[in-house]
Amino acid sequence: MHWINWVVVIVYVAYIVTHSLRRAKGTNTVEGYFLGNRNIPWWAVGLTVMATQLSAITLIGTTGQGATDGMRFVQFYFGLPVAMVILGVTIVPYLHRAKVYTAYEFLEQRFGPVTRSFTALLFLCSRGLGAGVIISAPAVVFSAIFGWPIVLSVAVIGIPTVLYVVIGGVQAVTWADVKQMFVIVAALVAVVIVLLVKIPVSPDAALTVAGAAGRLKVFDFSFNLTETYTFWSGIIGGTFLMLSYFGTDQSQVQRYLTAKSVDEARSSHLMSAFWKIPLQALILLIGVLIFVYYLFIVPPLYWNPAHARAVEAADPSGYAQLEQNANAVWVQRNALAAEIASTPSDQAGRVREEFRVADAAYGAVRAEALVKAAEVTGQSSRDVNYVMPQFVLGALPIGLAGLFVAAVLAAAMSSIAGELAALSAATVIDFYKRWFKPEASDAHYVKVSRWATAGWGLLACGVAVYAASFGSLIEVVNRLGSFFYGSILGVFILAMIPRSRAPGAFFGLIIGMGSVAAVSYGAPSVSFLWHNVIGAVMVVASGLVISAFSHDAKGRQTPQQG
Repeated sequence: MHWINWVVVIVYVAYIVTHSLRRAKGTNTVEGYFLGNRNIPWWAVGLTVMATQLSAITLIGTTGQGATDGMRFVQFYFGLPVAMVILGVTIVPYLHRAKVYTAYEFLEQRFGPVTRSFTALLFLCSRGLGAGVIISAPAVVFSAIFGWPIVLSVAVIGIPTVLYVVIGGVQAVTWADVKQMFVIVAALVAVVIVLLVKIPVSPDAALTVAGAAGRLKVFDFSFNLTETYTFWSGIIGGTFLMLSYFGTDQSQVQRYLTAKSVDEARSSHLMSAFWKIPLQALILLIGVLIFVYYLFIVPPLYWNPAHARAVEAADPSGYAQLEQNANAVWVQRNALAAEIASTPSDQAGRVREEFRVADAAYGAVRAEALVKAAEVTGQSSRDVNYVMPQFVLGALPIGLAGLFVAAVLAAAMSSIAGELAALSAATVIDFYKRWFKPEASDAHYVKVSRWATAGWGLLACGVAVYAASFGSLIEVVNRLGSFFYGSILGVFILAMIPRSRAPGAFFGLIIGMGSVAAVSYGAPSVSFLWHNVIGAVMVVASGLVISAFSHDAKGRQTPQQG
């Protein structure tokens, strides 16, 4: 990468860290460290909610998903607006008015300390692993493209992130999120402009070619439990996933607990409901346009340059033959793409069919090359996470490439920072303070919180080193969350049903997790989005049955909204 790009990266990251720390005031109290003294403006809360999701996984993995699979992934988010409206009238007012520090404190008011701790433990397991995957996304790409050892790549991202969260708490996280959101959106718009300029056909023609390749198909109305991205999995499974993520996951709950009032917390959620789907569609569209760009510009045989080097070193003649085969098919596909772009739509039926055949043939050559890479390296050869970085470094102008790399780093740091702040809060509030030292000064709890943040940061970096070969990281992080989210959501639903009891909640949670595990390992073809539905339904159903036979006669009262 050109030295000017490195200057842009270093200056931007230094600015993000130092300016965020300057804004981190009042972190010497527990409320200041974890919740920003509950005084963050609603628009900043809304941006930080979106920024926590818009991680480097999104910028790298989702664009790669768009390039290889098209726009179908956007169906994953169809349940988001529905979930945000439901949360705005249920969990958000309950938790905000309860003046809790974590979502799991609320569960103790209804079901006692055991259920609270068990649920918090599930959160720590899921988020601790998830934070490692978030670091892994940019780390593995930087390692492959720049030739860095994976440990160095992880350290470059993880160390400064842990540093500013340890010192600045949620205030530092929030104001870093605000700045990085503007930079990321600007970088995405700039990439779209560059693509439209560099693709040698008009925007309409580019979309026509993408459509011929099936990359613009958004809706799939088939009801198939084994298909991940369909309208029904998005609107049903996605709603359950988003309800759990935004309503019960401490990394999101902690955000709206920093808002000044219930109304401002609701407004911050609605911001994400309105803007998340268009933003995801833009990111996927960038991936689609990159696919079109490489129909006219010869793409690399391997998006992952480390695999290209390994295969070429192990079998030079085999590599040369694979490259020759890919180029031959690409030439044919390129000619057909150009013909589609210049032929009126109503006359391009034959050409479209020939193009689809050529596109499938190119995919077959690529599949053969990926099998070869897996044999040589002994690693997964799925390289969807390398499509966007290869385009950025190979096609973007000097300076803009540096800005995009800086945005990826900032996005990774911001998302990881949010996760670390949430993990620290749950560790200290739900375990250390609840079970080990219930009475201590704020200074003591803040000190322990900083150590907890550092510990979780170290664990996340360790996980990141081993998460490199998990395939599409945007899918990995959602698969991981879906294993836990539905069951956790079920407990919170039970908490708002007056006749539910503590034994029902505890044993229902165990049954829900067991059901998800049984489906995950016994019926692996069932899409992970349905795991959220299965977990929530099983917890609520079994919890209500057990509650009906429980000796916990009256239970605890459901907190009032007013």
